Formats: sequence, structure tokens, C-alpha cells
Amino acid sequence: MFYDVIVVGGGPAGLSAALYASRARLKTLLIEKNGCGGQMAITDLLENYPGFNEGINGFDLAVKLEKQVRDFGAKIVYDEVVSIEHGHVKKVITVNATYETRTIIIAAGTRVKEMNIPGELKFMGKGVSFCATCDAPFYRDKDILVVGGGDSAIKEAIYLSKFAKNVTIVHRRNELKATKILQERLSLYLNISVMYDTVLKEIFGEDSIEKVTVTNIKTNKNKDLKVSGVFVFIGSIPNSLFLFDITLDEVGYVITDENMNTSISGIFACGDIRKKQLRQVITAASDGAQAAVSAQHYIENL
Repeated sequence: MFYDVIVVGGGPAGLSAALYASRARLKTLLIEKNGCGGQMAITDLLENYPGFNEGINGFDLAVKLEKQVRDFGAKIVYDEVVSIEHGHVKKVITVNATYETRTIIIAAGTRVKEMNIPGELKFMGKGVSFCATCDAPFYRDKDILVVGGGDSAIKEAIYLSKFAKNVTIVHRRNELKATKILQERLSLYLNISVMYDTVLKEIFGEDSIEKVTVTNIKTNKNKDLKVSGVFVFIGSIPNSLFLFDITLDEVGYVITDENMNTSISGIFACGDIRKKQLRQVITAASDGAQAAVSAQHYIENL
């Protein structure tokens, strides 16, 4: 089947793009590898998305957005995109099929950054986690470690504190990067402590995590901590490996203009995969809307 718009990625940017495109009566296909919502769907509470005074669960918001997209007629396929081809007729190649389209909107988002330290791979999914909402209940009344100092690390540490006996945050700098309101809230939790100027060096255990070694980067002294789980929130990497011809920055983020145009005519990018300063649900949704409008204008001028 031939489409007007194919959206690659089903996070808030991709869902918003599909919503605006399908509402404009463009034949729209959204291709998502896993499940709609992206990282938003595994966020326990969104407090800064407008219109929800008490906040909203990320998964609940994802469900609402997906239904809205389907209600306006967009088709959603669960598959992995491996490459795209550009020309007058563009192609999106997935593991299972090839789709033709007039325009493509890249909203593939990012993936979590790993630490690449001894023991991390061994306990991946068995003690090393990148999702507090997913795995917190497994660590009820246990001691756990959180790596990172940004907003995600602090929000997840607070969520984990509701389950764990003690939460220790290790951060390589001498102060947290998280917003002041989150730092103020963190100070209210008596079972959360922070180790500054500290990095995680190694994870130990037989069938499960038994302890970790951390190092103070100023004194170069090591310290062993008995923990049952390690939660890592040290940043993200753009999912752009399948974009061979589009101009990326040195990290791999897609370079666009303010209208979401990439270096290739008729291909647009939006959300966290785009090179920009702020990566939030609200900015992703805004990007998606603009990308869809730009795609519509492109089609009208063919």
C-alpha cells in the first residue's frame, strides 16, 4: 500500500505527528518497534505536562494518544525499521516488509546509555536495570544503587525509595544536575543518600548482584557497597543507525531546521532523535505536530 506519510517511531513525537497527519486526511502509517509511548510509557509520573495538575502516568498518556491516533484513521504496525530510501517515491524497509510513501517522519527517539563496566552485561536484566517503574517491586526492602545525577536519575531514585530499604545515588560531579525542585524534593526522603564525585567501577555476584565497587574520583579511593540492584540513568543515545544519508551531528542526532526538515527533501525528524536543547514529552509533541504540517505542505507542492 502507498502512503502519504510514514512515521518511524511511536513515542510522543511520533504519535503527535501521526495524529496531525491523519487528521489532515493524509494516509498515514506509524511503525513502532516495541510499544507506543517510548520512554514516556515507562515513566511513573509526568508532572510537567500541561493540563494535569496532579500529574499523569506516562503509560496512561501513551494509551490515550495511541487511541486518538487510531481514531483519526492512522494505521499502526509493530516492526523494526532497518533502512529508508529516498527519491520521488520513498521507501521504508522493515524486518518484515517494504512500504512506499511520499514523505517520512523520523521519530525513532533514543536508547539508554550503558556504563560499559565489568559485571554490567552479566547482570543486565538480572539486577542491572534502566527502568525504575518496570523493576522497582523486585527490590522491596533491599538496598539499591542509582547511577546518575540528572532529572531522570533523581525522579527514578524517589520512585525507588517507595520500595527499597535504602537508595544510594552515585554521581561523578560535586553537585547534582537535576532541577532545583527535584533536589529539594530529594532532601525529604530519609532513605536516599548521595555520594558525590563518585563513579561505579564494578559489579560483583554469582547468580545475583551482591556488591559493587565505587571510586571517589578526587581521592581515587575505592569502597565496596552491598546492594541487590543497580539502576542506571546516565543519558541516552539517538536511534539513528539506520539513517545512512541524512546529516547527523557528531553524536548521531539528526540535524533539522525549525520546521523539522532534514538534509533530504521530504524527510523530516522530530522528538528526542533531533539535535536540540530540551528533550521533554511536551517538546516532542510540538516537534511531531510541526513535522506533520511540514510533510503536508511538502505533499501539496509536489
